[in-house]
Amino acid sequence: MSRVYLLRHAAHGLIDKALAGRMAAVHLSGEGRDQAQTVARAFAGRSIARILSSPLERCRETAQPVADLLGLDVVVEPALNEIDCGRWTGMDFPSLAADPAWHAWNADRTGGRMPGGESAVEVQDRTMALIARLAATDGGPTLLTTHSDVVKTVVLTLIGAPLDHYGRIVVDPASITTLDLWPGGGKVVRLNEQAPA
Repeated sequence: MSRVYLLRHAAHGLIDKALAGRMAAVHLSGEGRDQAQTVARAFAGRSIARILSSPLERCRETAQPVADLLGLDVVVEPALNEIDCGRWTGMDFPSLAADPAWHAWNADRTGGRMPGGESAVEVQDRTMALIARLAATDGGPTLLTTHSDVVKTVVLTLIGAPLDHYGRIVVDPASITTLDLWPGGGKVVRLNEQAPA
């Protein structure tokens, strides 16, 4: 059995304001940097063999304090990237709320696609391929630093729920979701755990 920790990136200035998607140069805010340090302290007592991260800055900046504390490298893993939001990248949420296509996307994550971007099923395919690789190896506990949609996709898939139920799961910034994986399956041990301050 393989232990995997899914860490959502810490806070940045666009959270709850705009859809950052794969925008470049979205860095952690002061609050986010504090959260990343808190997460690092929480992992100080845990055995971590490797750290994989989404290519985006906010994820790498969240993972780096953990890596520094544990003497590990942060390895970029494209499968952990944020969903490609296409033409919606960078749009503020009031503008999105006025777009009927936004509501259609959120009502049908299984069959929908962001305009000019990625579908939830494509996110599921790439992330679960990574999860299957991790489940098939016994390389020690792994920390994956990624995004809310990715965490929700993995959790929904493991528990056998449809992707349309994404809104039933909360994944806060800098939260930790713990999985135990084995070839062909896995379970959610803890969801949306907050590191103690």
